[in-house]
Formats: sequence, structure tokens, C-alpha cells
Amino acid sequence: MSKTITVFEHQSLRLDEAGFDKIHLEALQRFHGEKPDFPYFALIHKGVKFNEYVGVVQVGNLMIEILPKADQGQDSDRWRRIFIGMLRASGIMDLPAPSSSRLKLKPNALLQLYFERYVSELERLLHRGLAKKYRKTEGNLHSVKGRIVFSKHIRYNVVHQERVYSAYSEFSRDHVLHQVLYKALKLLSRINNASTLQSRIDRLLLDFPEQTDVKVTPALFSRIILNRNTQHYGQALQIARMLLLNYHPDVSRGHHDVLAILFDMNLLWERFVFKTLQQKLVPKIPGLLINAQNRMEFWRPDKGRSAHMRPDICIEHECGKFIIDTKWKLLDTIRPSDQDLRQMYVYHTYFEADRVALVYPGSGERISGTYTEPGEEAKKCSLLPIVVEDDMQDMQKGIADKISNWIIEQNP
Repeated sequence: MSKTITVFEHQSLRLDEAGFDKIHLEALQRFHGEKPDFPYFALIHKGVKFNEYVGVVQVGNLMIEILPKADQGQDSDRWRRIFIGMLRASGIMDLPAPSSSRLKLKPNALLQLYFERYVSELERLLHRGLAKKYRKTEGNLHSVKGRIVFSKHIRYNVVHQERVYSAYSEFSRDHVLHQVLYKALKLLSRINNASTLQSRIDRLLLDFPEQTDVKVTPALFSRIILNRNTQHYGQALQIARMLLLNYHPDVSRGHHDVLAILFDMNLLWERFVFKTLQQKLVPKIPGLLINAQNRMEFWRPDKGRSAHMRPDICIEHECGKFIIDTKWKLLDTIRPSDQDLRQMYVYHTYFEADRVALVYPGSGERISGTYTEPGEEAKKCSLLPIVVEDDMQDMQKGIADKISNWIIEQNP
């Protein structure tokens, strides 16, 4: 039987707490040791402390759900809805909007939604008919097919002169696209804990044609190019990539594999705000241009790589140029940290912006201030708190309205 532990970002989980035992801790310790700069959690005495990454970590039969939080409340159902809503609105996961009641029944909703979507995508592909592609292959045949590989023909057929070693192209369903999908399906059969989904997975394993095993790496996915005939494989391939590249087998024990589907909340918040402005603000203000991650070089060493600055969001309009920096954190006071203020000042100066703003989750009205520079015109920097709503449409409307009012105010 599987069990689930729900925690929040930056929270600790210690040994013997809520069913977290020594075997689970040892699996996470091995997982932590795979990378020198491990980002997801830190090891503490007899436990782990999670960072700003949220999502799910499956360790054998244990599911650890890490939720975001931008207030002092501990309502896991609410923050689960908000998290999945932000993922959908940001375009990171194209999944049906789950109902509130359904989420209450499934604390591991994120992972199950991905599993269910992958099964549905494979069922759809099989119903439509799997695409065939030419693939290069070679073998020792009884007749010439393609071209003869003389070096291997001589090596293998000194005795068996009735055979010929040939290299040829075969029009087959056994190609890299299906090999990746099939490997992810077999992985899903191993790690799925939902009995309601297992019968569909078993049926797919029977219906899906056997594939040649393939070694999965990020480079493999970068080489896969979808064309007009395979464009409909996109969603299934995206989920397969997520599952295979985030799966860490337990090679020493074999029973406590780790699957980590985690998202950096700072990046998610940035993308959510950017997508919201694209969808809600651009139609509202004609002539508005919004760009994300504008990159400019600001230091060039004599040797080695240059350093760059990349503000999160740059907005251009006939009334001025505006820089937005997004931060997923609670401000302890009504003013940002000195580090944030200095960062905004550099953006202001280097990008020649008319105004800059820090957008963060919070309540209250906009707070504005100016940088003081001897002999220079005052530069204005604002704090724009965004109320985190359960309803994504209300939340996105709040973001668009607040930034729209900030842009069109008369005295920058």
C-alpha cells in the first residue's frame, strides 16, 4: 500500500515523522549525492529540508508532496489547487482542470494527473495508428538487401557462405519515437500505485508493439524532431521525457527507486506572471510589447565567459519602458531587501527603463519609492503585491489590473 506525506516548501521532514522511515531517508540521501549542486532539498540530521522546489517525490511506496505557500496558512487542499492551477495557466502542463473535490481525494494529484494523461495520450495514438518511419539497420541475411558490408561479411560468413551481411533501411514502427514512449510506459507500469489505472497500463503493454531498448539521455530528446506526420506525438513525448529523465533507479537495493517531479517556484511564478501579461494585458493596452528574460552583456573578462544581466520581464510601450522582477517570497516588512533594491537599480540604469517594479505574492496596495542620486533625476521603483487567489482567472485579472495601473500612471 502506498502512503503520502504532504509538506510545504522550506519545511523539514525528519526520520519517523508521518511514516518517513530509514529506508526512505537512505534513498533520498543517495539521490542527493548524484549531483554536486543538488537543488531540491538539503540533508539535515536524520532528515531532509526542502528548498524552493515544489511538486512530488516518490520513494518506493512513499509519496512526498511538496506544496508552495505564500502565507502563514497550512491549507494543503487550497495550495494544491493553486499550484496545479499555476502550472496549467503557465503552459507547463496541458492537463484538464481537476475539480476541488477530486483533489481532496488525491493528495498526490499532480503525479496521478500526469500518469492519467500519459495513458490517455498513448491510447489515442494507438487508436489513430502508430506512425512508421525508416530506420537504418543491418544484419546477416540469406539474401542481399540494401548494401553489403564487406568487412562484417568476411568476418561472419567465412563458414556460412550462403549468408550475406547487409545494411539497409526498414520501414517500421520500431523507431526512436516509439522506443522512448514504450520505455516510459514500462516505467509507468513499475511505479504506478493507482489500481484504477493499472488495468489500462497493462492493456497498453499488450497492444503496444515491442520496441528495441534505447538509452535515454537529454541529448536523445534533443535529437528527436517531430514533423507533420508525428506532430500529434508532442504531448506524450513531453510527459515521457519528464518521467524518464527524472527517474532515479535504486541500483543498490532495487525497491526504493526515486521519481522526482519538481518545479522551481521562482521560475514558475515568473512564467505565470509573464503568461498572464501576454494573455490579459496585451489585448488591454494596444501597442504593448512584452518580452521575457532579455539578456544583455555587462561584463566581459579578458579570458573566459562574459557575465550577463537578465531581468524577468521587459515591457515596452509608447509611454515608456518598464522592467519587472518577480520574486516568490513573503516580504518580512513593507520594504524589499537591500539586495533586491540594488538589483532593481541596476536593471533601471543598465536597461534605461522609465520605471521598475518588484512583483511578489502578498496583500496590500502598491508601494513606490525613488532612488536618491546626487545630481540625477529620481528613478522610481515600486512594490506590486499580488493576492494569491484560489481561482486562477481572478488571480490573473488582479495581476493584469495592478500592472496596467502601474504602467499608465501619469507621473513616472
